[in-house]
Amino acid sequence: MTLSRRGLIGSGVAAAAATKIAGAETRAGSAAGETLPLLFDRSDPNLKFDLLVTGGTVVDPSQKLHAHRDVAIKNGQIAAVAESIPAARAVQVFDAGGAIVTPGLIDLHCHYYHQVSGIGLPPDEMMGLTATTTGVDAGDAGYASFPGFRHHVIGQTRTRLFGFIHISAIGLAGNPIKVGEMMNIDYADVDACAKAVAENRDVCLGVKVRMSKNVVGSNGMEPLRRAIRAAQIAGPWARVMCHIGNAPVPLGEVLEALRPGDIVTHAYSNAGETNAIVAGGKVLPQAFEARRRGVLFDVGHGGGSFDFTVAAPALEQGFPPDTISSDVHSVSIQSPSKPLLPWVLSKFLSLGLPLEQVIAKATTEPARIIGRVPGLGSLQVGAPADVAVFKLVEGPVAFVDTNKHERRGNVYLDPIKTIRQGRPFGFPFPDPFTYT
Repeated sequence: MTLSRRGLIGSGVAAAAATKIAGAETRAGSAAGETLPLLFDRSDPNLKFDLLVTGGTVVDPSQKLHAHRDVAIKNGQIAAVAESIPAARAVQVFDAGGAIVTPGLIDLHCHYYHQVSGIGLPPDEMMGLTATTTGVDAGDAGYASFPGFRHHVIGQTRTRLFGFIHISAIGLAGNPIKVGEMMNIDYADVDACAKAVAENRDVCLGVKVRMSKNVVGSNGMEPLRRAIRAAQIAGPWARVMCHIGNAPVPLGEVLEALRPGDIVTHAYSNAGETNAIVAGGKVLPQAFEARRRGVLFDVGHGGGSFDFTVAAPALEQGFPPDTISSDVHSVSIQSPSKPLLPWVLSKFLSLGLPLEQVIAKATTEPARIIGRVPGLGSLQVGAPADVAVFKLVEGPVAFVDTNKHERRGNVYLDPIKTIRQGRPFGFPFPDPFTYT
């Protein structure tokens, strides 16, 4: 099924009509039903907004909002969402006429430990290309190198970053495409990994492990067992992100080992009948059972981990992803499949997912998994002012997966502006400009 740009925008009319408006402005509570604290006085009649994004169609799944709205920003927070906000009330105005305005994208699987990981990219160089304002590094750092990632990458970047700590001490240093970090099981020190995860709870979501034959060698399931144990020791909040591909055992066994809240990434990869969630044309029963248990399934497209012949039947059989992520890194970004997050989202539009669901799987849903920033992944008043603006470009367009299968679509998302905590990325700059 394919949808036109007009159909995608029009599909939000009913949702917009159902949205409750308090006065002229939309206001929603947090995911827990609470309002978010404000860093400014909304009652001040002379309040001047720092930035106004005007004329766009707001698509905010957290508020079930899909309608023409202006978005005002003050002190790094969403200050107002209304049908019309006078330009005179803002210091700076960005015209989003004819565009889609969403919360800033959240990429649950990326690789941002540049200059240390063999595949890391500078996160701020990716922000403008992908409208990604929050990224989760998927195990570039092990427990031995995470302090460097925290201080030299998280501490010096505009992009909001979190990470998983690899069960391997060396993480993805060197050349992880050719040399598996779990060939030597001695790198998987459970207690040391658990200590690093627990000590960095504010920015660390848990433990990463890659369960592919070329990564674990003869160690089989032991790296996964150690990753789960490290997460258990770190605390009940710690998740395991498990990379699947050419697994050392049948994939069903890997899925059966995972706990509620753990994440399967590369959910639609295709490494053969015993290593894909679709076998013989049917979704594995262990995949459905894992989902019933509370295991989450992430796309993690990458340069070799997304196949339309797996994704399409999985969606048809009621097995969509929980989150859509890019797995963008220095190798995958060069591949014909183009795993930039807006392009990956567009592939799911071609697979028939509605625009609202696609945006939710890269905003609301990963924000819920992160669970550390109130209002993240939302444009509700008081939320962090992370905003993405897209042109919804009508095709025809051809999408290619990582196994060179082609799928036709008629619409794609083209990022034209990214705003991180109230500051536009790139021109136009505020005057005076303050880098935050």
